[in-house]
Amino acid sequence: MDKKRRDLLRGLTLTPILLGSHSLFASPLGKPITASRLQYSVNAFSFNTLLNSGEMTLFDMMEFASALGLNAVDLTGYYFSGYPNIPDDKTLFQLKKKALLLGLNISWTGVRNNFVNLDKASRQADIEMIKNWLQVSSKLGASIMRIFPGKGEHEGYSRTEVKNWMVSDFQECAKYAEETGVIAAMQHHNDFLYEADEVIDILKRVDSEWFGLILDIGSLRRGDPYKEIEKLAPYANYWFIKELVYMDGIAEPVNMKKIATILKDVNYTGYISFESLSDGDPKQIVTSMFNDFRKEYEKL
Repeated sequence: MDKKRRDLLRGLTLTPILLGSHSLFASPLGKPITASRLQYSVNAFSFNTLLNSGEMTLFDMMEFASALGLNAVDLTGYYFSGYPNIPDDKTLFQLKKKALLLGLNISWTGVRNNFVNLDKASRQADIEMIKNWLQVSSKLGASIMRIFPGKGEHEGYSRTEVKNWMVSDFQECAKYAEETGVIAAMQHHNDFLYEADEVIDILKRVDSEWFGLILDIGSLRRGDPYKEIEKLAPYANYWFIKELVYMDGIAEPVNMKKIATILKDVNYTGYISFESLSDGDPKQIVTSMFNDFRKEYEKL
């Protein structure tokens, strides 16, 4: 009798773990069991002028993020000296240690590639560069790395043909992403993929849990951006919140209430990052965006 009771109690103890275990590796399309819990970050491109001029360093950016109360920072590759060559481990580990001391995560890294390029050798060089920076991302502890579809003319080739080799290139990146434990995620960026349905088609064709989507709300410029954002929201692994959206191609201030509502509706749990592209003091703009979004989100 005692043995039966022990077996029963053991079974009851393990049941919640087994029932919930699938959520550990669920795709972004799976509905989370827990309530939505956002984490906040800031993208280095917000400080593009300051970082390029040397007026600000990535360490300074971390100090700003910590003081503002953010949870993380996005460290874009081209603000490292020598990019696209990878930094030495000492540089990476100093950044990692600084983040720890400030109570921050390094959630994201990003590189610049072009898979629209007609030259296969150039695309292959970009794939090798992406592989190198996936290693960098893993060393920094980042969970996701941004890559682009690309841009440029493709005279002599249809959009369908470009998409076919783009899917193949993304699949090669995704295979290596799995080896490094860092998701290779596409930021659609309004350079070649302009509409939500196109983006979703690429995601489905690549068909890898190590290939994801960074939803850029400022890069949906055909029709109603909020409807396009709603389409993409279930697929997003990471979000970029910007100060402007484009209604039928015309810029207007983002409606933070609408963005917050979409996030709530899909029960998104993860990082959103603020990125300023406007003239003015980027620290003030990012602070304003963060406060405005959080106020609207917490009302819901």
